[in-house]
Amino acid sequence: MLRGRFAHSLDAKGRMSIPARFREHVASHYSEILILTNLDRCLVAYPLEEWEALERRAASLPQMKKAVQAFQRFFISGATECPIDKQGRILIPPTLREHAGLKKDAVVIGLLKKFEIWSKERWQQEFTKSQKSFMSLSDVLGELGL
Repeated sequence: MLRGRFAHSLDAKGRMSIPARFREHVASHYSEILILTNLDRCLVAYPLEEWEALERRAASLPQMKKAVQAFQRFFISGATECPIDKQGRILIPPTLREHAGLKKDAVVIGLLKKFEIWSKERWQQEFTKSQKSFMSLSDVLGELGL
């Protein structure tokens, strides 16, 4: 599973090292291709096989529904294949870096079968917001069996 938070930096070309623990997990369970796409104020990275499962689910949705169209136009259309190179890095395309506000410092957070990439500044804001709402979500989480 992909878990934990890690501080990383992007180089001048927009390459970022994937946390070693994540690289090892991906290498042992998946092909070494990640799919990156837009998500809210960050990027989300899926191992190729997890992304393909998501695409199959998305393709089975009613294509004329406005919510499905919006999801596909924003989330699916932003998807880019990013192979992990021999140094354990991915090249984040300029359009995705711009969307996420990524310049130099990034935070990579594991979310079980995927991970998010945040600019350090945006992550600090999001973490504070999530921390404040966490306790109020305990009832909902309990209903879900957590």
